[in-house]
Amino acid sequence: MTHRFQTVAVVGAGAVGSFFGAMLARAGHRVTLIGRAAHVQAIERDGLRLEMAGRVESIRMAASEDLAALRGADLVLFSVKSTDTQTVASQIAPHLDPGALVVSLQNGVENAPTIARHVSQIVVPAVVYVATAMPAPGCVQHHGRGDLVIGALRAEAAPDEATTQRLQDLADFFAAAHVPVRISDDVTAELWSKLMVNCAYNAISGLAQASYAQLAALPSIRALQQAVVREVVALADAEGVQLPLQPALEAMERIAVAMPAQLSSTAQDMARSKPSEIDHLNGFVARRGRELGIPTPVNETLHALVKLVEAGYAGA
Repeated sequence: MTHRFQTVAVVGAGAVGSFFGAMLARAGHRVTLIGRAAHVQAIERDGLRLEMAGRVESIRMAASEDLAALRGADLVLFSVKSTDTQTVASQIAPHLDPGALVVSLQNGVENAPTIARHVSQIVVPAVVYVATAMPAPGCVQHHGRGDLVIGALRAEAAPDEATTQRLQDLADFFAAAHVPVRISDDVTAELWSKLMVNCAYNAISGLAQASYAQLAALPSIRALQQAVVREVVALADAEGVQLPLQPALEAMERIAVAMPAQLSSTAQDMARSKPSEIDHLNGFVARRGRELGIPTPVNETLHALVKLVEAGYAGA
C-alpha cells in the first residue's frame, strides 16, 4: 500500500538537513527543523533563507531546539554529525512515532546501523550528494547537486515487499519536491563510494581551505587524492564491499567538476574552529585499516594533520 508522508522532522538541522527540509517545505509539506538556538530563532523570525540558482527565497517552516518536536512526524531526516549519532539516536527513541521512517542523511558508513541499534523503527541509509553551506543562522546556500541514493539497510537479506514499497514511497515523495532519488540494491557500496570521495576531498580542502576546483587544478594534489582512493578501495575489498578501482577514481574526479566552488564540510568546520567528522572519514579508514591489516598511510596522515589543527582550537 502506498504511504504518503504527512509530517517531516529534521533532526540536526545544519546546512544539509536544512536544505532538504527547505526543499520539502517549499513543495508544501509540513516540516519542522530541530537545531541550534540561533538557527531556530532566525527561522522563527524570518523563515529559512535559501540561496539557490541565483535566487533568494524565504521559506516559512516550524523550528525548535527540542527533540520532542519530532513527535507526530512520520518521516524523520537524521542529519546530525557522525560524532553525535549514538547520543542523539538514543535521545530521539522515546519521541518517535511507531510507524515513522528514519532516514540517515550523514557522511560515513556506520551511522544507519548505529541508529538502528537505538530505535525500533525502519532506518534507511541515504547517500547525499549536495554542496551546501550555512554562512549565518537561518541561511543556507546551495552550490550544486542535491540528490540522494537510498536502499535497504541490510541488503544481504532481500528486502520484504513492505520495505520495498516504503523506499519507493520515499523516492516519490522527494522527487515531487524536485529532489532526485535513486534506489540502490546495494546501498552499502554506495556509502563506501561516498566515503571514498569524502576521504579524497574533505581533509585536503580543510587543511588548505581550498575549493574542489583548486584541488583539481594541481596534479600533485590529484595524485594524493588518487592514493587516498586506492587505500579506501583496498579496505572496502577487505570488508567484502565491491568498489572497483577505475570507476572509483573516475567518480572522485567528477566531484570537482560537479561542485567546483565547494569547500568541504570539514573545511567549513575548520574555518569556524569546530570539531569535524574526520574521525568517521579518513580516521575511520585508518582505524579499520589497522584492525584488518590494510596499510592506509595517506589516510592516516591526513587524519593526523586535521586532528593537529583541531587540537589547537581555543578550549580544545
